[in-house]
Amino acid sequence: MGSLFSSSDRPSPLLFISALLFASSSFLLGLAPVSESATDFKTLVYKGCAKQVLVDPSGVYSQALSALFGSLVSQSTKAKFFKTTSGSGQTTITGLFQCRGDLSNSDCYKCVSGLPILSDKLCGKTIAARVQLYGCYLLYEVAGFVEVSGMEMLYKTCGGTNAAGSGFEERRDTAFSVLQSGVVSGHGFYTTSYQSMYVLAQCEGDVGDSDCGECVKSAIQRAQVECGSSISGQIYLNKCFISYNYYPNGAPQKPSPTGSSSSSSSGSWSSPSGSGQNTGKTVAIILGGAAGVGFLVICLLFARNLMKKHDDF
Repeated sequence: MGSLFSSSDRPSPLLFISALLFASSSFLLGLAPVSESATDFKTLVYKGCAKQVLVDPSGVYSQALSALFGSLVSQSTKAKFFKTTSGSGQTTITGLFQCRGDLSNSDCYKCVSGLPILSDKLCGKTIAARVQLYGCYLLYEVAGFVEVSGMEMLYKTCGGTNAAGSGFEERRDTAFSVLQSGVVSGHGFYTTSYQSMYVLAQCEGDVGDSDCGECVKSAIQRAQVECGSSISGQIYLNKCFISYNYYPNGAPQKPSPTGSSSSSSSGSWSSPSGSGQNTGKTVAIILGGAAGVGFLVICLLFARNLMKKHDDF
């Protein structure tokens, strides 16, 4: 049977090769992992709003508060903690911000810069407000506002999953012991791990080392009582907070503060299920990449065979 194409009309093998290479490269590009943006530090943990509304007919308080917010945001580009005042006399407003100790200056600014608007949205104009995100918090108080004790618990969350089997409490308490001493030597911030138990603690920037240790000790005791055998939890006191997460199935490569399987709207580090998802993605990429390479080899062999047949005509 004759060929459907004459030698002059027959498509060039180079055209087939180009098409096959394009198809294979497109296939491989389709397997490339998509980068994920880590913006968990801007996730809301809790808000604390004073019940008393700020009465401000002349706008003096609003001006002082605006100036305070501007000062705090500008300082967040170069500091992890800053406390200042604005206004004078009865209109004095004290405020501060603090970023988590492991955030970069850039991320600290990104975290703090949105807090003034968020504070107004969540609390309105009140005589005091505190907004806590995963990576930072902002606090302001009008002169005369009665501040709560540094050991006062402001917020807690415990994961909905309990540890199975024995040995959990021993691991947790060992990690807590190291955390308590570490936050003192770390001058207010410390994070570590022990046998798949990840812990973190931070004290307000103007708290001394000794008082910081006592505050973290109190937070640890509350976590032991309040969260029991829960595999994750966060305890926020007025002057410090702790966070812990246990990975019974093995920890992810890089634990980061994201939502946990908590009974409330917040948590500590990413849950074990997140680790499994990342592993699944890695396996899929490896298998997909191997399949792509195999596909490319087949394409090249086919093109080679096609060129050989073309030369035989």
